[in-house]
Amino acid sequence: MHVLATAGHVDHGKSTLVQALTGSDPDRLEEEHRRGLSIQLGYAWTALPEVGDVAFVDVPGHERFIATMLAGIGPVPAVLFIVAADDPWMPQAAEHLAALDALGVQHGVVAVTRSDLADPAPAAARASAELGRTSLRGSPVVAVSARTGLGLDELRARLVDLVIGLPTPDPYADVRLWVDRRFTISGAGTVVTGTLPAGTIARGDTLSTGTGTVRVRGVESLEQPQASVSGVARVALNLTGDLAGLEDSGTLTTPTAYEWTQVVDVRVTGDPSLLPALPMLHVGAHSLQTRCRPLAGDLVRLTLSRPLPLRVGDRALLRDPGSRAVWGVHVLDPMPPALRRRGAAADRAEILRTATGEPDLVSEVDRREVVELDVLRRIGVPDSPTAGVVRAGPWLVSNARAERAGDEILQAVTEHDEGRPLDPGLSLTVLAERLRLPAPEVVEAVLREPLRLVDGRVLAPGREALPEQVEQALRGLAEDLALNPFAAPTADRLRELGLDATRVAAAAKAGRLLRLAPGIVLLPGADEAAVGLLSELPQPFTTSEARSRLATSRRVVLPLLAHLDRARLTRRLPDDRRLVV
Repeated sequence: MHVLATAGHVDHGKSTLVQALTGSDPDRLEEEHRRGLSIQLGYAWTALPEVGDVAFVDVPGHERFIATMLAGIGPVPAVLFIVAADDPWMPQAAEHLAALDALGVQHGVVAVTRSDLADPAPAAARASAELGRTSLRGSPVVAVSARTGLGLDELRARLVDLVIGLPTPDPYADVRLWVDRRFTISGAGTVVTGTLPAGTIARGDTLSTGTGTVRVRGVESLEQPQASVSGVARVALNLTGDLAGLEDSGTLTTPTAYEWTQVVDVRVTGDPSLLPALPMLHVGAHSLQTRCRPLAGDLVRLTLSRPLPLRVGDRALLRDPGSRAVWGVHVLDPMPPALRRRGAAADRAEILRTATGEPDLVSEVDRREVVELDVLRRIGVPDSPTAGVVRAGPWLVSNARAERAGDEILQAVTEHDEGRPLDPGLSLTVLAERLRLPAPEVVEAVLREPLRLVDGRVLAPGREALPEQVEQALRGLAEDLALNPFAAPTADRLRELGLDATRVAAAAKAGRLLRLAPGIVLLPGADEAAVGLLSELPQPFTTSEARSRLATSRRVVLPLLAHLDRARLTRRLPDDRRLVV
């Protein structure tokens, strides 16, 4: 399916032309027929050769219903712009065109209606001139009459050309459906409608409302039940679940796929100095008040009255309800940092100065310095193989931040070693905390020579895990324990070896000693060796049997067994005997 919006001044024949093209009246409300104008969004469709079904979103042209009009054109990629041959260029036509231009809509056809009542040439020339100053410049212009059928075949041909030129949406994209109507049907329950720009919705799917989730009980498109529908399409969904957060202008998204945000940095088109402090934001089918904070030039921070699922590159409108002036909005960052200090707005503007609004992984990581890949995905930045960033598990680090972090790590390790020579190096976890990096794997990813990672600790150049005096003492200890690995040296022997409490602690921290209790140490691996010998005893065994099997003293065997219990290598029974686990 393809979806087009209509636009133009009230009573210029939009609904009548749609009815002539489709055979269906898009004005469904009795009030609309009584007053002769569209109040709510109307829909009708037809099949065109070569392109299949084409649905028209018929928007109201009256100035009082401008918000409804914007809800209709917001999610739609192309427009059928309508002017009347027997009327001059009118205010709502100009307002609709300004909105389409601000949204960056580039695909359109102009229909000059009521061409049987007046010469269409002046209206066509004026429309071409007005559109020539907008994103719709070059759109074909066709003179038509819904009453006589004049020009309808040519209009259909132009619409076919228009549809063929539209970009093909991705059926596997994340779903974001801007809801433009919500109502209740007896026997079915809650039904919502909207224009699905991309992705696929199927019966049984779970969708997010931002505050909860709903389940799709049924899918309908063009008044026909469907198992699934892919965008672009007009859809009606029968929903059940947490509907409290879903208003008439709510949004349905793929769960966890979008960041629902209330603060967003944008670039505006138009004169930013004329922006009111509290403009209305129109995005998708939403219309809500915002607070506008200028950053610099055409860069603005918007604070929304409620969260919306926005992404980098989204297009929207700001509108002054008083003057009806509009500004285009191009979303640059849906997750901006807070502005807490003096001068932060100007600094932020400098960072955003070169932002294009096109999702790009390297530029996004450069601006954020360190960011989770999943965060970028939620704001619409696709992952891509690139050498422009450092990857660390789920984290991405800019090259500049990685370079600085490498320098900071070297400085931190050097300063630590100067103050604690017996405890050289720092763990990845400690460095992550000191450098305010989000995870130890980020520290490991940004390490560079001459720094080395040894047994989980980052060592500075020229430093071993332990000083030479401690290494020499450990060699002496290994000689003492060579014949009996469980004959822990006495306190006097430890002093002779040069292993005071500080050096024992440093060696134990480096994994070079097994410290069972104050003054009682063995070599690493002695616990596992003990388990092997104890498993040869009849189970369960006593403390005395363990002492004999290990050929050691009670002074050593008691803390050794307690260590094995804590490590769950042995299990102590109520009668004080033990089992090897």
